[in-house]
Amino acid sequence: MDSASDAGPSSTTTAPQAEGSSSAPLSRYESQKRRDWNTFLQYLRNHKPPLTLARCSGAHVIEFMKYLDQFGKTKVHIVGCSYFGHPNPPAPCACPLKQAWGSLDALIGRLRAAYEENGGHPESNPFGARAVRIYLREVREGQAKARGIPYEKKKRKRSTVTVSAVSSSGGGEVSVANGNDDGGDYTAMGGEAGSSSLTSITTTTHVTTTNL
Repeated sequence: MDSASDAGPSSTTTAPQAEGSSSAPLSRYESQKRRDWNTFLQYLRNHKPPLTLARCSGAHVIEFMKYLDQFGKTKVHIVGCSYFGHPNPPAPCACPLKQAWGSLDALIGRLRAAYEENGGHPESNPFGARAVRIYLREVREGQAKARGIPYEKKKRKRSTVTVSAVSSSGGGEVSVANGNDDGGDYTAMGGEAGSSSLTSITTTTHVTTTNL
């Protein structure tokens, strides 16, 4: 996934300073969230006609994301471009720069939290609107095709576990060998070994990991 690093107007917005010199400094996430929130409020004030936060809807949030595309740094090839779907184009082209999907997704997450922290109700949160989620999904799928970025599920991981048991009248030894690359051998000792019979059991397990 793309890093949420595309530049926008928020990079030039000065966040208000915390009152009191003894206040703990804000984390990077909190500072960015405050800048994003101030930028969005400024966007509403400059909107024609001006908008209030109470009247803001998911459609206005989508307009805001499209407005931010002019500050993007991610090349997104158009359908007619010869590099459409090419992950590493060998030469520059005239296709526009836009905000990367990862940048927009992270931005909306911060603004959704900021809206509720500033007194907004979760049920009326425009950043959590269904239309916004659909738009983000369309941006992700469109950029994946245009830039040749695969979004695939992780491959299945197969591991083999071998269990060898040695039984005797005085105790026994049990060893487990893990077939994974990051595994190892684990042995539990259980008394002295006398005359014994060896039993070997080999099992193969299939572990399926799902990309959430």
